[in-house]
Amino acid sequence: MTQEEKMQLEEKVKKIIEQLREYLQADGGDIRFVELTDGKIVYVELQGHCGSCPHVMITLKQGVEAAIKEELPEIVAVERI
Repeated sequence: MTQEEKMQLEEKVKKIIEQLREYLQADGGDIRFVELTDGKIVYVELQGHCGSCPHVMITLKQGVEAAIKEELPEIVAVERI
């Protein structure tokens, strides 16, 4: 993946995350994009209530990761820092 392709993919990921933020914010949480690796793994930081919620992995995998991979199937995984 070229640097330009990576930047384009990163922008697409950020747009999806921005759309998801309102749902997380409604529950007192938030999400911040951290990094897209060359291996197409997205790292995010879950903040507020989402950072300490016992259901954080469900939110991350079945919510955030599923939404991103639905739009961008080339993404391998979404992980939290």
